[in-house]
Amino acid sequence: MSISASNRKPRFSWQGIFSLIMFIFMYLPIVVLAFYSFNQSAYSSDWQGFTLDWYKKLFSDERILSALKNSLIVAFSSVSISAILGTLMAVGLARYRFPGKALYQGIAYLPLIIPDIAIAVATLVFLATFAISLNISTIIGAHVVFCLAYIALVVSSRFQNLDPHLEEAALDLGATPLQAFIQVLLPQLMPGIIAGCLLAFVLSLDDFLIASFTAGSGSNTLPLEIFSRIRTGVKPDINALSVILILFSAVVAFAAELIRMTGEKKYHQLKQ
Repeated sequence: MSISASNRKPRFSWQGIFSLIMFIFMYLPIVVLAFYSFNQSAYSSDWQGFTLDWYKKLFSDERILSALKNSLIVAFSSVSISAILGTLMAVGLARYRFPGKALYQGIAYLPLIIPDIAIAVATLVFLATFAISLNISTIIGAHVVFCLAYIALVVSSRFQNLDPHLEEAALDLGATPLQAFIQVLLPQLMPGIIAGCLLAFVLSLDDFLIASFTAGSGSNTLPLEIFSRIRTGVKPDINALSVILILFSAVVAFAAELIRMTGEKKYHQLKQ
């Protein structure tokens, strides 16, 4: 005797309930933050009506705009330097053998697991030892340390799906090693490079701890400016700024993953 699908009782899923609870736990604070960013009151705990004034005021706040400019300079500069060095490091580790390669590889990826506070303190001690004054360039140098590791890791993972025989074929056809790298290998690595750069850009833009140790006077980044303002209480303008940063970071992270997946899909299609 068969039981029709309409008479079957729905199955109770603990996994679904657990996933729902986890999503609520992670994203409910963001929803509350976004809700109070439209609060007409100057205090987040007192709701007085809906308004967009706090978002409009952000674009006329000179301190916010100056901090945003510094953050963009730091992010673009550190990512640009890290993209070149990280790509070359990933190529060297994937294509060449040399003494101490395993040790070098482990050291190169240490910034991924070392706490940010340790990197910040070590960088500050290094700068103090050589009497280097703190300014925006010291923030860039400190950000290169961890951006380099992230970009190199993403590009290295891209090597797992590449065919090394394509470079050999280019060399056999008369291309120089530099031409083979630029015209054959680099286009295949480009999705991974772009994805790694976008990921590193978001991490650099959102960094507070390392920047707070390496920033000099007049070189506040956006996270530092936010922290200086919330010490007297969280205001709706900070809520609005936080919502914009969250949305921007989410879009960049989604774009990075989309580029990476699209690149892998195209490569598999060409390989077939």
